[in-house]
Amino acid sequence: MNKLYLNLRSYLLRAHFFIMKYTRLTKEQLEELHKEFINFLATQSITVDEWGDIKINKPEVAEQELDVFSDLVWEGVLGKAKYLENISPQHMYLFHLGEKKIELIGLKIKNTDVDLTTKEGYSWLQENLMSEDVEIFNANKSYSQDAQLDKFTLIQQGSVITKGQLYQYFEKLIG
Repeated sequence: MNKLYLNLRSYLLRAHFFIMKYTRLTKEQLEELHKEFINFLATQSITVDEWGDIKINKPEVAEQELDVFSDLVWEGVLGKAKYLENISPQHMYLFHLGEKKIELIGLKIKNTDVDLTTKEGYSWLQENLMSEDVEIFNANKSYSQDAQLDKFTLIQQGSVITKGQLYQYFEKLIG
């Protein structure tokens, strides 16, 4: 971790000025990252006993530590993410998270009886990909001043991080 960031973060925590950039990890996510959280506390020179005391006697400080840890995790995850997918009954949005821009391949299903979120709907798409009931389009958008926040916004809107297999398939198809 960046020492300057940690020092600044420590100062901000003490000054009660820390504002989350993303959202706090869920209880389940925090449980999955238990070891990483213990290491995070260790970088703050907080022992297990001290953490127990902080949770009981200074819950606002405990909340801030969880928020800082969550933001650090999100920064790491978003920095590594290369592809996102957002699939709804009539739309499929496939994103490539490039270095300077987000590239989108989108599909719109005109047949309202089809639901892409089901196995049957996906099978229908495979069989009818070139029909007039399927509209395929693409677009690009440069990142704002904060690329990580742009990625996070897409996740908040329902996108999930993927390995990009669907994006790559459709990229070859329309390329």
